Amino acid sequence: MYVAIYPEAPSASLTGALIGAGYQPVPISGVADAGRKEPSDGWSAAVIELGDNPDLAITIAEKLREEYAVPVLIVVDRTLTADLNDKDGFDDFLLTPIDQAELRVRLSRLGVTEPEATDDPVLRHHDLELNTATYQAYLASKPVDLTYMEYELLRFFVEHPNRVWSREQILSKVWGYDYFGGSRTVDVHVRRLRAKLGEERTSWITTVRSVGYRFG
Repeated sequence: MYVAIYPEAPSASLTGALIGAGYQPVPISGVADAGRKEPSDGWSAAVIELGDNPDLAITIAEKLREEYAVPVLIVVDRTLTADLNDKDGFDDFLLTPIDQAELRVRLSRLGVTEPEATDDPVLRHHDLELNTATYQAYLASKPVDLTYMEYELLRFFVEHPNRVWSREQILSKVWGYDYFGGSRTVDVHVRRLRAKLGEERTSWITTVRSVGYRFG
């Protein structure tokens, strides 16, 4: 059950609550990015944090609901609920701090089918385990501290082994087309991943000269 979440760098509490409730959150940078990242069976819902720019967030919420016909849940600080008085373009709102049970109930009331439990949410590669339900990573049964984007990059590699990906392809698949950081971002994150995986596993991510990277 894929849920589009905005902004692209959502709060850890929102991401954790969605994952804990069984949904797969996909950060988006805007409406166009939602189209590029849309899963084959469509979005289940969109969850929008108002954040520092509530007017922009509301505008994006309106466009997402209109263009993708998805229910939209707004997440707002309880001190800012007055800002919603003259706003529309969303179906319901959730106050912070986020309660996972309430999040599940509100999405359910919007018609979002509760996700079915998967038999095994763990991706494996040798002694690496990535739990896609909890966003935890383990090497030889020991936890590995990864940032959100390091985890997403490593997950992408594990899910797509043995083929060569250009830096531009990796950027579009992992960061999204609207990311303007440049291909050096991929190199930086690959270097960090290699360091965290350890010297004995550096061969997992192979540099293909003048092209990009291959995992496996």
